[in-house]
Amino acid sequence: MIMDDRKKRILQAIIDDYIDKAEPIGSRTIARKYELGLSSATIRNEMADLEEMGYLAQPHTSAGRVPSDKGYRLYVDKLMPARSLNSAEIRELRSVVNTRVYELSQLLKHATAVLSSFTRYTSMAVTPRMRSSTIKTVQVVPIEAGKALVIVVNNAGIVRNALIKISEQATSEMLGRISNLLNDKLAGLTFEQADTEGIKTLGREIGVSGDIMQPILDGTADCIYQMGDHEMYVEGSTNILNHPEFKDMDKARQFLSLLDEKTSICKAVYDSAQPNGITVRIGSENDLSSIRDCSLVTVSYNVSDTMVGTIGIIGPTRMEYNKVISSISYMKKLVSEEINKLLGHEPEDE
Repeated sequence: MIMDDRKKRILQAIIDDYIDKAEPIGSRTIARKYELGLSSATIRNEMADLEEMGYLAQPHTSAGRVPSDKGYRLYVDKLMPARSLNSAEIRELRSVVNTRVYELSQLLKHATAVLSSFTRYTSMAVTPRMRSSTIKTVQVVPIEAGKALVIVVNNAGIVRNALIKISEQATSEMLGRISNLLNDKLAGLTFEQADTEGIKTLGREIGVSGDIMQPILDGTADCIYQMGDHEMYVEGSTNILNHPEFKDMDKARQFLSLLDEKTSICKAVYDSAQPNGITVRIGSENDLSSIRDCSLVTVSYNVSDTMVGTIGIIGPTRMEYNKVISSISYMKKLVSEEINKLLGHEPEDE
């Protein structure tokens, strides 16, 4: 059978209606609601063909049809009407930048919250690997006798800290001298350039014993290691419960457990994004079995050649794809602009 224009128009009408109503669609509904110039009988025959071709499915014994993953894929790639954000929607999304943010994690938390509220789906953001960002400052702060906090801040304002045990002989004045030494040796270096093994002899320069210096150096190395890994922010986890596809509590529980575990979904979000453009993975196209009933839409934000993060939205395959795609595309622009400001980069000319 040939996928001609008539079948495409009918398929588009079915998917548009199913996204809106979440109920199997019959030929009479399409004939009555959409001006296709076709009788109900003709539409019914075409729907049977579309089912045989794999674009529609017939759940249970219902007379209506629902889109298949293959149907959604054709819809997203070829049939979906373009959707532009209106002025009110742009204002809602731009609330991300209405409040000045001072570090990347704060920006991404805010961005995911706004996207989740706007789309009514679950939104996620994965931080870039920060190995190529530079160390801004290192501080060793006394907490109480025998304990101190090592704090490392990078040039994007991201903070990592490590609580360490040190000798009770370490004074505040001594920890201040160590902080100055670490800043002198590490500030301005990328995490890749920061040779924590090479600075383990630095204690001798200021007459600090190894039992005091070693845990501080270990804590500094731990902060640098943390900075080089991904972090993930998730907002709107329970939004999935508002969709009829997830009224099955076992299915909903499996989805929520995946978000709580984070490692797998973080990898799925980060791996799915392409260097440029938006990626849409529909149902069975997802590698994770626990999201085979979902669609995952991702976009990468590129700040430099080596600093890449990902924003994602996950929801049922019956997703408002054009709304999700337009909103995540706009959010990418906002986030990229704000990160450039955090890093002190000049905005690119339009």
